[in-house]
Amino acid sequence: MTTIDTATITVELPDAFDPRWNRLPGIQVDGRRITIDPAEHFFRFESSTWLVADWDLVKAQLLDVEETSESAVEQLALDFIKNHGESTSDAARVLATAYGVYSYLFREEHLAGLGLPQVTADHLHMLREAATLMALNKVELDGHISNVGPCWFFPAATCVVFDLDEATGGMLDEVYHGGWFNEHRRIESIKAHAALGGRLVHGCQSVPDQSGGVVAPYGASMANFRDDLAEFKAGWIEQVYAHRVTAAK
Repeated sequence: MTTIDTATITVELPDAFDPRWNRLPGIQVDGRRITIDPAEHFFRFESSTWLVADWDLVKAQLLDVEETSESAVEQLALDFIKNHGESTSDAARVLATAYGVYSYLFREEHLAGLGLPQVTADHLHMLREAATLMALNKVELDGHISNVGPCWFFPAATCVVFDLDEATGGMLDEVYHGGWFNEHRRIESIKAHAALGGRLVHGCQSVPDQSGGVVAPYGASMANFRDDLAEFKAGWIEQVYAHRVTAAK
C-alpha cells in the first residue's frame, strides 16, 4: 500500500447511500454523510488533487452542445476542460461533482428504452453510488495509476456491498463501462465526464477480466496505464472479495 498523509474525507450528498458500504475498510456511511479514511480505504493513494469543472456549468454550457464535422464531441469536452477545469484538493467537492454526474448518466428515464429488462431502478442506485466513489481514483498524464480504491474493481465491490451474485455484478459493470450500449448515451457520458476532468476509460476487455475503470485526463498514456494495472489487480481484487458477507448455514 502506498498512501500519502491526508486528512479524513467527509461529504454530505443529496441522497442517502446504502449502509452496507460500511463493509469495506475505511469508509463509514451514515445516511447522506460519507466519511473516508484514505489510509484504510485505498490500496494506493499517492495524490490528493483532482481536476474538476463545475457541474452546473457543464449542464448549462456543454450538455446541449452538438458536435459538428469540424469539432467532435471529444474535442468539445477537451476544450471545455481546458477553459473551465481547475485543480482541487477538496475530495468532498470531487465526490459531490461525481454524484451529480452519475445521477444524470444513470437516470431512470432511460430504463424504458434500454432493452435490458434485467436492469432495474435499484441497479441504477447501485451504479450511482459505486461510480461516485470511483471518482477519487486517479490516473496521471504519464499513465501511472496514483489512486486505487476498492471500487476500482467494480464487480467485486458491488458484489460485496449489495450482496450480488457474480453474474449481476458483472452485468452492472457492463452497463457502467458500456455507456448503456448506445451512441447517444456514450456522447452524454463524454460531455458529463468533463466535470471530472477527463473521460471514462477501462482496463478490461470484458466482465471476467475485471480490470476496472477510471476518469482519466485526455492525453494520458494508455499503454502505461495498462501495464501498471496488470501488475497490481489480482491481489487487490482478492482483498475486496474478502469482505463479502456469507449467509449463515
